[in-house]
Amino acid sequence: MKTRRIIGLIAFMIMVMTTICGWSWAKGENRLSLQGSTTVLPIAQAAAEEYMDLVDMDLLPEADITVRGGGSGVGIAALLDGTIDIANASRPMKPKEIEKAKVKGIKPFATVIAKDGIAVIVYPSNSVAELSMRDLKAIYTGQINNWSELGGEAKPMVVISRDTASGTFETFNKLALKGAKVRKDALMLASNQGVATTVSKTPGAIGYIGLGYLSPKVKALKIDGVEPSQKTVVSGEYKLSRPLFMYTNGKPKGLAKKFIDFVLSLSGQRIVEDIGFVPLR
Repeated sequence: MKTRRIIGLIAFMIMVMTTICGWSWAKGENRLSLQGSTTVLPIAQAAAEEYMDLVDMDLLPEADITVRGGGSGVGIAALLDGTIDIANASRPMKPKEIEKAKVKGIKPFATVIAKDGIAVIVYPSNSVAELSMRDLKAIYTGQINNWSELGGEAKPMVVISRDTASGTFETFNKLALKGAKVRKDALMLASNQGVATTVSKTPGAIGYIGLGYLSPKVKALKIDGVEPSQKTVVSGEYKLSRPLFMYTNGKPKGLAKKFIDFVLSLSGQRIVEDIGFVPLR
């Protein structure tokens, strides 16, 4: 894996060096800010670290990259307010966000940088191994409340969801709940890691996270007989799948373009794969 990463870096460096003479770096052009989806966050952070390593080795011009989370909605709002350069999002922009952008003179441009599957997770010792999409909707809308109703142990369910600022919440609501409201007693958390950690420590818990947050500390369930994995996302078999985005104001340019090009390069897509998400190639 390291050898392929090195090859990817070399290829990217060659691409960069062929155009480096044409770059002009005025004040502020060497700064880049990203904010948004906690699903995209580990990809953006790892890519920024590797990109900055190239800067430190004097293989790229000076650059200062900052990456923050907060949720897809937070990142998109910041892009529309003009306070960041790239909004990380795990969902497409909503019509009302596009309308707001028009009013503000912002022209959102979406770049798909990876794919993901939303994994449904439970406490590791839970005997239930599979749910249907119908079961999943029934759990999250309050129609099923105990694991015994699904052939498991007689234990109340602790239902955990992402908060409404999350792109993961929006996608899960669309694909799994078909727009129905999440049950009122669901615990709404602000990050993928928060959901994973809470489920890992709570017998009876169920939650959902991006593929990159799976670990042995939680148990991923099959959905309609299909396990969440890079392979099943690529094949389309896994129904809770989605693209991941980086949004810019207009087509990427300057440092934003160079960074997104890096994420899309062979080396950047190796980062996507190593973290646990699904590369585009």
